[in-house]
Amino acid sequence: MSKVFSIGFGVGTCNEKGEWLEVYFPQPMLYPSEGVAKAVTSVLDISGGNVAVALDEAQLEPLANQLESAGSTAQAAILRQFANRQRPLVAVVLHSDDAPQSVPESYLKLHLLSHRLVKPHEIRLDGIFGQLPNVAWTNKGAIDLTELPARQLEARLNGEVLEVSCVDKFPKMTNYVVPKGVRIAHTARVRLGAYLGEGTTIMHEGFVNFNAGTEGPGMIEGRISAGVFVGAGSDLGGGSSTMGTLSGGGNIVISLGEGCLLGANAGTGIPLGDRCTVESGLYITAGTKVAVLDDKGAVVESVKARDLAGKSDLLFRRNSSTGAVECLTNKSAVELNAELHSN
Repeated sequence: MSKVFSIGFGVGTCNEKGEWLEVYFPQPMLYPSEGVAKAVTSVLDISGGNVAVALDEAQLEPLANQLESAGSTAQAAILRQFANRQRPLVAVVLHSDDAPQSVPESYLKLHLLSHRLVKPHEIRLDGIFGQLPNVAWTNKGAIDLTELPARQLEARLNGEVLEVSCVDKFPKMTNYVVPKGVRIAHTARVRLGAYLGEGTTIMHEGFVNFNAGTEGPGMIEGRISAGVFVGAGSDLGGGSSTMGTLSGGGNIVISLGEGCLLGANAGTGIPLGDRCTVESGLYITAGTKVAVLDDKGAVVESVKARDLAGKSDLLFRRNSSTGAVECLTNKSAVELNAELHSN
């Protein structure tokens, strides 16, 4: 049989119409072994393509037995736990990395990112916004917006308050995945589908969108927009920003290399190489006019910032006398504070 891209067994929430709102995959698989893939596809009678099929109780034990025989005891144990379910179950089998076509497929791919099985831009997420419903995320779980008023009234009549923490297509990551070796001060500011490398610290004002993240270690006190990846040892100062493809960056993929620093309230709309610094308060966009200086401080040429995209060892600053944006070789490496980044 052809190699299977990903498999996930999930438990989730449906609305009153039976439509999926969200799915939790405790242990998604990327490129499962041939034996595991054969066990799943044969028991669930899946011949090919990317499919999400409902799991019923009668399938759980036979599937667990087949997976155990194929050497996947962890997945077998999960399926046996599913026997005590009070929520709908689903199995997602992706034979190929195509754009997601359903809520379960979308959630499996977001889990692959947050479980660090793939990095941002390594899988296709085209059209995911159109696949995910807008959901009320509450202390009672995900609720369809059309059903929310009735649930709120029901709670009040029972002497309770149904707390709606947010209304969004994407839930917070930590309700699904907590990666090893990270600190997250305000969990609502990291979406499912974020990739946080070990040693990453997200402070209270830090934000990480889906299909974005950090190699780690790093201190994030600014915004990592969708599609942006931050290299090892790079820091984002308080209030800093990276321009993502959803916020005006177009098709340019923004990234920061290793050992970079975005100062407080700074930002970049171009990819940076290694050991680059953007001084506090300065936002570089692709069309920003930049005066390039030599080692004596003389202007060598004037370019647009996009011409410096991806180059290393650059310091971007604003001339305090003229206001002009300048770029010179960054001779001081950004050193991480070991105590600050300790997890």
